[in-house]
Amino acid sequence: MPIKRTQGTSPYEAKYGFSRAVRKSNRILVAGTGPVEEDGSSTPGDAAAQTRRCFEIAMKAIRELGGSAADVVRTRMYITDPADGDAIGQVHAEFFADAKPAATMVVVAALLRPEWRVEIEAEAQLNA
Repeated sequence: MPIKRTQGTSPYEAKYGFSRAVRKSNRILVAGTGPVEEDGSSTPGDAAAQTRRCFEIAMKAIRELGGSAADVVRTRMYITDPADGDAIGQVHAEFFADAKPAATMVVVAALLRPEWRVEIEAEAQLNA
């Protein structure tokens, strides 16, 4: 099976030469996804709003490559403030309460844009 790719609207995809997500066989890998709006601006608001936007972007890419939330087996959340952990975790549960993927939340010193509070990665495994 050839590799399939999907692009999002992040200005960094073309600039840095990467795909939003890649599907090889039954595996889908979603690149680090920051809270970026369609116009390239950062998602305004708190950590929950930014997390919701990150997961919306990631899930759109997974759906474009034939997957769903039920297929997500791993998520990684990079956060800049441990005080945001509960809010970010609650949004994770909104998307994946049924799938219950393996999940990691790591506090980092900074993300690419200083206003970003979260960046996420996801992996999906398809049964087909």
